[in-house]
Amino acid sequence: MTQAQLAISTLDEETARAEVYGLLAALYYAAPSAELYQNLRVAVTEAPAAGALLESSWGDLVAAARDQSLAKISEEYDALFGGVGKPELYLFGSHYLSGFLNEKPLAALRTDISALGLARDETLPETEDHVAYLCEVMRYLIAGDDVEVANLTRQREFFARHVQPWVPMMCEALMNHPKAGFYRTLAAFTQIFISIEAQGFDMLV
Repeated sequence: MTQAQLAISTLDEETARAEVYGLLAALYYAAPSAELYQNLRVAVTEAPAAGALLESSWGDLVAAARDQSLAKISEEYDALFGGVGKPELYLFGSHYLSGFLNEKPLAALRTDISALGLARDETLPETEDHVAYLCEVMRYLIAGDDVEVANLTRQREFFARHVQPWVPMMCEALMNHPKAGFYRTLAAFTQIFISIEAQGFDMLV
C-alpha cells in the first residue's frame, strides 16, 4: 500500500472507499507491516475540501501511528487479539451476533459469499466472519471487474447483512477496552466510516 493509496481524500469516491476497506482489512488482520506503518506515518491528513467527514478521525489515526512505535503497536495487537485461548477482544461477527463463534451467522455468511462466487483461502486459519475478511469482500464488491457482482446493489445487500449489524459493536468494545491505544483510534475511524457507508446506502433505497 503506497502513500498515494493512503491519501484517501485525494482519490475519487469509489476508489477511496475500496482503499479504506483494504486498509481496514490489513490493520485488523495483523499488526501493520513495516511498509504500511511507514506509509501511515507520512500519509496526507488534510482533505481537499473543507468538511470532509472522515478527515478528523483519519488525522487521529495517522497521529496515532506517528506517536507510537511499530513494536508497541504490534504488542498491542497481540495483547488484544492474540494469545493462546480466548483473546481479550474478538474480531469475528458470530461472537457479536450470537455470543458464540462458528454459529448460524457464519453459515449465512458462507452462503452469501458462495453466491458471490467467492471462496475462503483454505490456507488461512480465520473463518469468513473475521472483520478483515468482510472488509476484503466489500473492497472486491466496490473495485471488482465483474459488474454482475461488483455493483452498488450487491454492496448494499452484503453490508446490511454482514457488516452493519455487528462491526459498530466491535468498534465500541475496542474503544472501551483499557488495553487499546492505537486500535482504539482505528476503531473510532472504522465506526465513522461504517456510519458514512450506512448513510450512503440508505440514500439508495
